[in-house]
Amino acid sequence: MSLPPHFLDELRHRTPLAPLVARRVRLERAGRDQKGCCPFHNEKSPSFYVYDDHYHCFGCGAHGDAISFVMQSEGASFIEAVERLAAEAGLDVPKPSPAAAEAAKREAELADVLEAAAAEYRRRLALPEGEAARAYLAARGLDAPTIARFGLGWSGEGRGSLRAALARQGIAESRLVEAGLMKQGERGAVDYFYGRVMFPIRDRAGRMVSFGGRLLGDGQPKYLNGPETALFSKRRTLYGIDTARPAIRAGAALIVVEGYMDVIALAAAGFEGAVAPLGTALTESHLDELWRLSPRPILCLDGDAAGRRAALRAIELALKQLTPDRGLAVLTLPGADDPDSFIRREGAAAFAARLAAVPSLADTLYLLLAESADQATPEGRAALRHRLEEVARTIEDKALAGEYRGALLDRFFAARRGRQAAGRAPGRAPDRASGRPPAGA
Repeated sequence: MSLPPHFLDELRHRTPLAPLVARRVRLERAGRDQKGCCPFHNEKSPSFYVYDDHYHCFGCGAHGDAISFVMQSEGASFIEAVERLAAEAGLDVPKPSPAAAEAAKREAELADVLEAAAAEYRRRLALPEGEAARAYLAARGLDAPTIARFGLGWSGEGRGSLRAALARQGIAESRLVEAGLMKQGERGAVDYFYGRVMFPIRDRAGRMVSFGGRLLGDGQPKYLNGPETALFSKRRTLYGIDTARPAIRAGAALIVVEGYMDVIALAAAGFEGAVAPLGTALTESHLDELWRLSPRPILCLDGDAAGRRAALRAIELALKQLTPDRGLAVLTLPGADDPDSFIRREGAAAFAARLAAVPSLADTLYLLLAESADQATPEGRAALRHRLEEVARTIEDKALAGEYRGALLDRFFAARRGRQAAGRAPGRAPDRASGRPPAGA
């Protein structure tokens, strides 16, 4: 029975591997991963390692994913293993049908169309017509190896030029529309991207799913992502995840930033575990993906007011799902800095120092809530206290919720004692600080 690749990817995504293996193997931490004695051969010293998306035994060579583990450990067939895991994950196994097979085939073909477009965009970047795009990338500090690593390109200026180029490869206009590379206009289909530096977008397995484009010159929007397609969903996709996954598995920190250039700038500076949402706020699907990669992703959003509001929204979304093994942290940059501008001005060592000093989520949450509170009046302070208790209650893990409530209220009462002490000091006015995090927090 043939199943759509996207369904199998989703099933693996929704099946945490370590808990599945732990039903049969006693696991212990081994750095960022887990290990135990192999269930497939007799051994006294653990050589069976479980990673985020696969396992491998260095003794007997057994390896695979969640589906493989059920098949090997229970003697189940492929479809039996899929049906069992799908039931646990709340997924319906697609029924075998000509339509399902055709849909899977078309998805594979669309990915091929996008790969052909990516090659064409890369080719154009190297031509004389790509001079402005090359100058832009050079001004942003990107060298040739970095540009090649991320597959950056140039869309060209003329509408319809991509259609003409890919037609020579036998790719029909209808496929370009279906892949999100063209759109229907008043006079027929036109290129979706033109006059833009192009950023290929890939899924966690490295398959092409869409593009983002940065406009050169005047006009809006400055950044444009491809439309929703059979392959691409903004609320589920993270830019850079295909390159970040191996780096995170090797020990890199998982850093969540706002845009393509932040991801690329961090990677070029040696911070290769960076990803970014695509034109949307973080969603629950994004958080699930992040926690599969790391137990403590670090949000590093822009340091301006909008970035701080986005950080607070992301924290409030994550709180409900926090557990002792699934946390979050926030790295706050000074002023209006983003990771790209900060590293270009201050350097990689300064960013690494801030990364190493990231505060606890409870501290960051308190500061973000306190900075907008009126702490000069009893009413304002009471409102802040109620808000702190309210957000702690959203954590479903009761023990963790209690710890957060205690930590938030400890900060609240410590700040109040500080204001009272300042008010009693001779010659000093009462401290009415907003609670804004200090630089470096």
